[in-house]
Amino acid sequence: MLIVPEREIAALMTREAAFDAVEQVFAAMAADKAYNFPVVREAIGHEDALYGFKGGFDRSGLTLGLKAGGYWPNNLEKRGIINHQSTVFLFDPDTGKVTAMVGGNLLTALRTAAASSVSIRHLAREDAKVLGMIGAGHQATFQLRAALEQRAFEKVIGWNLHPEMLPNLAKVAEEAGLPFEAVSLDAMREADVIVSITSSFDAILGADQVSPGTHVACMGTDTKGKMEVDPALLARATVFTDEVAQSVTIGEAQHAIAQGLIREQDIIQIGAVINGTHPGRDGADRITLFDGTGVGLQDLAVAAAVVDLAVEKGIAVEVDF
Repeated sequence: MLIVPEREIAALMTREAAFDAVEQVFAAMAADKAYNFPVVREAIGHEDALYGFKGGFDRSGLTLGLKAGGYWPNNLEKRGIINHQSTVFLFDPDTGKVTAMVGGNLLTALRTAAASSVSIRHLAREDAKVLGMIGAGHQATFQLRAALEQRAFEKVIGWNLHPEMLPNLAKVAEEAGLPFEAVSLDAMREADVIVSITSSFDAILGADQVSPGTHVACMGTDTKGKMEVDPALLARATVFTDEVAQSVTIGEAQHAIAQGLIREQDIIQIGAVINGTHPGRDGADRITLFDGTGVGLQDLAVAAAVVDLAVEKGIAVEVDF
């Protein structure tokens, strides 16, 4: 078995490589060449933690495995480590033997950011100039860096429940040579692209706070009950997702479906746009919304890429198991 420790990931996986891996696996899913297993995600009744498993099998890439981990909200304050903790395990699809164990913390941030940037690449207007960010935590900086690579943005605006965290976003914008402005949620109407990355269980962004033509990437809702935007926004938008089954059960669409605002058959896999079997955006005034629930195949794709790079560079640790 090969082990790629968390400490080695930053030197191996780039945003570009994560983007390519996620884009390819979304395309494979839409072509029915890859599928995800049902997600297990539970509150464990200790440390307010959410813990679970995401897995799947990509027949085209012969990638089989799972990610185990979750969200420990007290980690940063109590222990000085990030709240999201995870590990990816890969298996040989021919024999079932475990082949690799890969640190999943940075990979989770990179693959989540890659998913939203894939949606921006394929769905946002080409002339998008203002990028809006909702959320300013650990993963928000990854989202912002990846999003900025997809369009010629001229300005970043941001909102966070705790405004003292907004300098996290301002620093990234400054690094990119762009101005940053802390704004109210009503001011999100200025944005051409909005990325939300929070752990909210209450709607933050209202349906009337999004202008026609905006692309919205909702990246924080991955559990039953979570919610980042007003369900009425999904009724105004053309809704895309990584996987429809997850979107309607643990994603942003769960609430719009429950309220009868949209139907499951209205939701489109982003992979269909990548494959060219769906046109994607159909007008400059169309609101597009990507419901990024986070599928296991994303984790497997980036982990498999990391293992290959680690072997190539002689960094992977081999153990008899």
